Amino acid sequence: MDVKTVCLGMLTSGAASGYDLKKYFESSFGHFFVAGYGSIYPALSSLAESGLVTCRDIPQEGKPDRKVYSITAAGRQELMCALAKPKPGHKVRSEFLAMLWFAHLMSHEQINTVIDYRLDEVDKFLDMLDELGDCDEHEECTGANFVAGFGRAIATACKNYLEENRHTLVAGKTKELKSATG
Repeated sequence: MDVKTVCLGMLTSGAASGYDLKKYFESSFGHFFVAGYGSIYPALSSLAESGLVTCRDIPQEGKPDRKVYSITAAGRQELMCALAKPKPGHKVRSEFLAMLWFAHLMSHEQINTVIDYRLDEVDKFLDMLDELGDCDEHEECTGANFVAGFGRAIATACKNYLEENRHTLVAGKTKELKSATG
C-alpha cells in the first residue's frame, strides 16, 4: 500500500488538509507507516489530477489559502480495489537494526547507548499508545484498535528482547577484544 492509498483511506473519515494528514501519520500511523510532507503533498496532487480527490481552497487571513481535500466516488472505488488485494506487503526498515548489525565494530559504550536510546523510544511509543487509548466501539474503530494492539505487542516484545539479550552483543564484544589483544 502506498502513500496515495493511505491518504484515500484517511480521507474516508472526512475532508482534511495535507497538514492534517501529516499529523494523522505522526500519531495514529506513526508506528507502522511513515510519510512526510515530501510524499503526502505529491500524493494529494496526483490524486487530485486523477480525479480521486477534490481540492478546495479555504482563504486564511495573512496566510496562503488552506487546501482541503475530499475523497470522490472514484477515489473510494480505487481504495476499495486496493483493499481487495489479498497479499499486502510487510516491510521493516530499521536504522537501529542496521546499526547493530555492525556491533562488532562498536565499543561497549556505543552499543549500550544505542540500546538505551531504543528502549527509551519504545517506552515513549507505548506511552503514546496508552494516551491515545482505544477508539470508541463503532465500526471504524475495529481496525484502529487491532493495529494499536499489534503495535503494543511488537513494542513490548522488542523491549523484552532487548532487555533479555543485550548482553549477547556485549559478551561478543568482550570475546573479540580478548582475541584482538592476545
